[in-house]
Amino acid sequence: MKDRNTKGNRLIQIKDGVIGPIAPRPVKIDIRSPGDYPEVPKVYLDVAEMWGTKLGGPPLCDQYIAVLRHLFTEEEAGVFRHLRGAVTGMTAEAIAKAEHRTVEDAARLMDVLADEKHIVLASGTGEKRKYYPQPLIPGAWETILVRTSLDTLTDWHKKFVELFLPLYETGFITLHAGKRPPGIRYLTVGQSLENHPMALPSDRLGEIFDQYHDFAVGLCQCRMGAQIIGEYCGRPMDNCITMGPLAVRLIESGQMRRITLKDTLEIKAEAEASGLVSWTMGYEIGGSNTSCSCCGCCCMMMRSIGEFNAPGYMAPPHFMPEVDADQCTYCGRCARACPMGAWTVNTKDKMLTFEAVRCIGCGLCYVACEKEKAITLKPVPGYEAPTVRKLERGSHPLESISGVKEPK
Repeated sequence: MKDRNTKGNRLIQIKDGVIGPIAPRPVKIDIRSPGDYPEVPKVYLDVAEMWGTKLGGPPLCDQYIAVLRHLFTEEEAGVFRHLRGAVTGMTAEAIAKAEHRTVEDAARLMDVLADEKHIVLASGTGEKRKYYPQPLIPGAWETILVRTSLDTLTDWHKKFVELFLPLYETGFITLHAGKRPPGIRYLTVGQSLENHPMALPSDRLGEIFDQYHDFAVGLCQCRMGAQIIGEYCGRPMDNCITMGPLAVRLIESGQMRRITLKDTLEIKAEAEASGLVSWTMGYEIGGSNTSCSCCGCCCMMMRSIGEFNAPGYMAPPHFMPEVDADQCTYCGRCARACPMGAWTVNTKDKMLTFEAVRCIGCGLCYVACEKEKAITLKPVPGYEAPTVRKLERGSHPLESISGVKEPK
C-alpha cells in the first residue's frame, strides 16, 4: 500500500537544517469570575461551573462562555445544569422537578441534547430514560461531531468547531495533565511489531479487534475540525472505529456505518501507511471499545504534548526507540515521522536529541529509519501489560469515555 500524500505535521519545523518540534505554545487563559458577565443568563454560568475544571474542562473565560452560548439554548442550559453530580443519571422527572418545568418539557429538551445535539449521554426509554453528563473533552467534542460524511455538518456544527478550537488553544487542557488516570493508550504500529520477539497480544490491533463481533466506522473529529478551519493535514479521516454493542447503536442512529473485521484491519493498515497512530481506550463499557487513528498536528490528545508539552494523558508505552550512533546518518526522517515531536535532528552538525517524556512508543520513527536501520525498539524495563477495565452497561459512562470520575 502506498503512503498517502500529506502536508506533514505543522507542529514540526525545519529551520537552518534542524528538524524538530515547534516551541511549546504558552498557556494563555484569562480566567474570569461570574461577576464579569452581568449580561449572561445565570443558567450558562451554572453550566460553566458544573462542566468546568472539576470535570476536566476549562475555567471560566470568554472563549468558554462563547462555546456554551452556542451549544445550548437558555432552556437547554437550564435543564442541563442539573446533571451536576448525576453519577447514576437523572430521569426527566427528576430534572423537571429541579428546574420547575413539566416532565414533558424536560424530556423534550433533554432528548434534543441527547439525540440531536449529542451533548449528553442517555440510556433507557420512556419514563425510565436517564441522562448523564460527559466531559467537554474528551467527550462532547467527539460525540457532537461523530458522523460518516462531511456533508452532514450543519452551520451549527461548523460554528461549534470555530468557537471550540480557540478555547482549546488557551491551553486549558494542560491544567489537568497527570491529574487523572490515562484513558487511552497508543499502540505500536504493526510494521514495527511484525517480527518483534517481545510483542504481546495486547500490543496488536488484530488481536484486540478479534474479540469483537460488531464494528462501525466514522470520521475523525479532530481532522474534521481542522479541515473546517483550514488546517487539515490531508491524512485520511475515515478511521474512527467503534467495536461491540455501541457500534450497533451508532449504526442504527446513522452516526457510523457498519464494517467487517476485514474492513477494520484494512482501514487501520491504511492509517498507519499515512503516518497515523491508533489507540484504544483503557475502559470498556458494556462490551464496547473505541480505536481512533491520530496525527500529531490535529489530534487534541496528541497536541497536549506536541503543542503544549504537557504529558500525562496517555498510558506509558511498551516500547521506546534506541539509536545506533554508528548507523545514524542524521537524515532527520525520524524527526519528520514522529507525531509527538520527540526527536530533534541537526542535519548539518550531525546531532540528535530525544525527549523520552514525549514518546508514546508508536514506532513510526523505526519505520521511517528502514533504510539505515539505526533505530530499534526496546521494551521499557518493568513494563506491565495493561488491563482493560471492564464496566457494566449500567456503570457511569464518564469512566468509559475518559477515565474521569464524577466529583462528589
